[in-house]
Amino acid sequence: MDHPGADALERLALVLAGAPAAVRRALAAVGPDPSPFDRLASEGFAAVVRAARPLLRAEVPAVLERVGAAGWRWAVPGTPGYPAGVSALSDPPLGLFVRGTVPEAPGAAVVGSRRATPYGRQVGRLLGEALAAAGVPVVSGMARGVDAAAHEGALAGGGPTVAVWGAGPDRVYPPEHGPLAEAIVDGGGALVTEFPPGTPPRPHHFPRRNRIIVGLARAVVVVEARARSGALNTARQALDEGREVWAVPGSILSELSVGPNALIRMGARPLLVPDELIRELGRRPAVPEGAGADPPSPVLDAIPSGRSLPPDAIAAAAGLPVGEVLTALLTLELEGRVERLPDGSYARR
Repeated sequence: MDHPGADALERLALVLAGAPAAVRRALAAVGPDPSPFDRLASEGFAAVVRAARPLLRAEVPAVLERVGAAGWRWAVPGTPGYPAGVSALSDPPLGLFVRGTVPEAPGAAVVGSRRATPYGRQVGRLLGEALAAAGVPVVSGMARGVDAAAHEGALAGGGPTVAVWGAGPDRVYPPEHGPLAEAIVDGGGALVTEFPPGTPPRPHHFPRRNRIIVGLARAVVVVEARARSGALNTARQALDEGREVWAVPGSILSELSVGPNALIRMGARPLLVPDELIRELGRRPAVPEGAGADPPSPVLDAIPSGRSLPPDAIAAAAGLPVGEVLTALLTLELEGRVERLPDGSYARR
């Protein structure tokens, strides 16, 4: 990797020293400066500078070597690879570890519950695919549930997607999303984190992570969320940063609909079809290539959208023997048209 300038090296040293938000805001207020150390010392942060200076020689070169060997690079405000939208945040990161390519155009963030229902995962995937097919980058946090579904949908739609982590670049979280992370990079997107190598995914990291998701997006869509959740935290940060918030309405009987329904009541735009958001972002909705080409399936037709059913209930609805339905479900699962849930039921994808 190219050798970063002195500004970038000093910012990385500050990150390794654990510089607080006050330091980030101080540097953002004065704009680009040839020496963050000198500027911060004059602003009353001499103690932080004293902690960071020794790391410039002892730790920074080793960190850059490790992340570079794994395909990551370190980007700071004002340099290529550091998104303009993130730089404009009220609390921009001192720098970002980036693997892959962050799209220049701002995207749409799709966020929601880690414990999403089949409906939530379906909607997340649908939004990701429709946005990507229309040329809108999809941003999310690569968490289980809605986030992962949105990334997978974006990859299926042929567009780039960006995953923002709440851990260091050497800590894929959740661990089972390693293949998804590789697919995101291979698909022309990017993995992004402000946390240095070795940082575990601690709960308080994710609210910090969420502001970067907001910085990469023009609009934030909340699919499913409980009354108190990370997705709602992202929505609040989006409003604070002047981004538009959309919410997908849900059943009043589901606790995962409390969050988006409350957002709509407070003024968020209800998202009823992806095309509304796509047009609002100045793009034209795309019809996915091969749409409607999947062969008809009475077994698939027997599974209601947004719900999951066990095989015997599907067989009863389709009027077919259970054995025949199990064979058909296996085929549909291999084709990616249904998914088998942990409880043994099946839902549409």
